[in-house]
Amino acid sequence: MAPRTSTPATPAADLATTVVLAAFIAVLGLFPGVYVGASGVPIVVQNMGPFLAGVLVGAKRAVLAVVLLLVLVAIGLPLLSGGRGGLAPFVGPSGGFLLGWILSALVSGLIVQRAAKPRLPLLLLAAFAGLVADYLIGIPWLAVQTGSWSTALTGSLVFVPGDLAKVVIAALVAALVHRALPGRFVGRT
Repeated sequence: MAPRTSTPATPAADLATTVVLAAFIAVLGLFPGVYVGASGVPIVVQNMGPFLAGVLVGAKRAVLAVVLLLVLVAIGLPLLSGGRGGLAPFVGPSGGFLLGWILSALVSGLIVQRAAKPRLPLLLLAAFAGLVADYLIGIPWLAVQTGSWSTALTGSLVFVPGDLAKVVIAALVAALVHRALPGRFVGRT
């Protein structure tokens, strides 16, 4: 399919979109994480933000929003679930999943950008691909942290049902936004 075309964005609009999405992902961190199992990685709502951003606005702005958020976290702002901030979350068990957010936003955004019209099945696929991309970084990182691939894989299984629900929610939200504002977000560079 040919890439989508829409009205060109202004630099100010791109900047505003990036900042608003970073703030939205930070707001998702207000929901406290729940620690289950021995992995040391909390179950959070916040990990939906990167692939939701990707399916809403495409790769470039979604990645910039995630990078902005992660930089703010790294300098110490408590923007992660549970009020975490600083460098500790990046070097602990969650670090790979946090860095995976960048790939998650990129993959989901690239998939949606290629579509002539972002419909629900494509949005589901894109959000799911973004989730898988996060796992591709997070699980190996967790394996290094725990010293065991087995522990990392089985410890990550606890996240799957909730993360699949987040994929559906993100796709439904994106479908509603794209239907209400066709051509407004994805496809602009």
